[in-house]
Amino acid sequence: MSTLSAIRSLDRRAKTSFIAAFLGWTLDAFDFFIVTFVVTKIAADFHRSIPEIVLAITLTLAARPFGAILFGAIGDTFGRRLPLMIDIALFSLLEFATAFSPNYTVFLILRVLFGVAMGGEWGLGAALAMESLPTKTRGILSGLLQEGYMVGYLLAAVANFVVFTWTPWGWRALFIIGVLPAILLFFIRRHVEESPTWAAASKEPDIVNRRGITTVRSLPLMLYAVLFMTAFNFMSHGTQDLYATFLQKQHAFSPSVVSFLAIVAAIGAILGGIAFGALSQRVGRRVGIIVAALLGIAAIPLWAFAGGIPALAAGAFAMQFAVQGAWGIVPAHLNEISPPLLRGFFPGTVYQIGNLLSAGAAQIEATIAATAFALPGGGADYARALAAIAIVVLAAVAVLSAIGFAVTPEHRDEALE
Repeated sequence: MSTLSAIRSLDRRAKTSFIAAFLGWTLDAFDFFIVTFVVTKIAADFHRSIPEIVLAITLTLAARPFGAILFGAIGDTFGRRLPLMIDIALFSLLEFATAFSPNYTVFLILRVLFGVAMGGEWGLGAALAMESLPTKTRGILSGLLQEGYMVGYLLAAVANFVVFTWTPWGWRALFIIGVLPAILLFFIRRHVEESPTWAAASKEPDIVNRRGITTVRSLPLMLYAVLFMTAFNFMSHGTQDLYATFLQKQHAFSPSVVSFLAIVAAIGAILGGIAFGALSQRVGRRVGIIVAALLGIAAIPLWAFAGGIPALAAGAFAMQFAVQGAWGIVPAHLNEISPPLLRGFFPGTVYQIGNLLSAGAAQIEATIAATAFALPGGGADYARALAAIAIVVLAAVAVLSAIGFAVTPEHRDEALE
């Protein structure tokens, strides 16, 4: 079944739920990635170093588990739909407020609060979508759903290109544009129905007690999933967050060239997520992830050490095809291994705790580049730093995926009860 065939096969409830989850994650990611494109400009405006501005990315990632826990618990108690609407409104308003940060301290505070709101979206949206989709389409549409993240990255790259190539506006204009996700609220309110799985479970008389017992019994599984998602998040942020800075500082590329390479990487990511999501429906979730991680390791030399723009574009495409190929399997996989009564809480929480534990990825890379791999002339060797982190985390993703066979079954062919 192709992606288009899978979408056409959906009934109205499944289709609108999937669209809402996809757009929510896309616009959430768009708002997050805006910062990564303007690190050097914000640093100049606030008279701060690049590592100090990168701290904002670290704090945003570190705050996401709090949002996942908060909104996940609300989602399991009150449903997926209303908490998702509240969450989208919150992160849109905080993004808009960031545009008017008068100083570095306020900027950091707003990015922390944005992180809380960002952390709540993925778990709610993924649960709403996966619980509404037919079993046979979960892997295929999981890849498309997760690549809303890279569609958001692509939109941020395009916005960065437009603002700095065709307008006299500065970095603050990008954050003003970031209020646009609030428009999605009208679509959800009018067209999206509550998850049928949650609606059925909410009628059980002892649901609260059963949920509490399930939480305790699921702690070993949760610990494994947190470790698994820590490796995943290191893989993602280690190959993305400092990439624009690497291109600007080490290759001295203009904003238009950086945006072009980011767009190429985003296209590779989107295609990779869709391809590996579909592959996982046939060969299994974990096998698909292992294959993607090994492909990413093979792409490192071209991705980090190529000289010209065409070669760097090929490397960026290949790396994100692999990285986001693995990520495309995650929404289906986490929801399938999740305890049914905790599906609003479990996937989003383990995902975002993994974000917390990997929140320092960009700062670690920046520090290693400036110290352990410092260039003779005093600059930072971002290429070697990015490559060193990438090979470690891609290998960790492959190994932890293999270990997962001994932890819990995949349940990929079972209905989400």
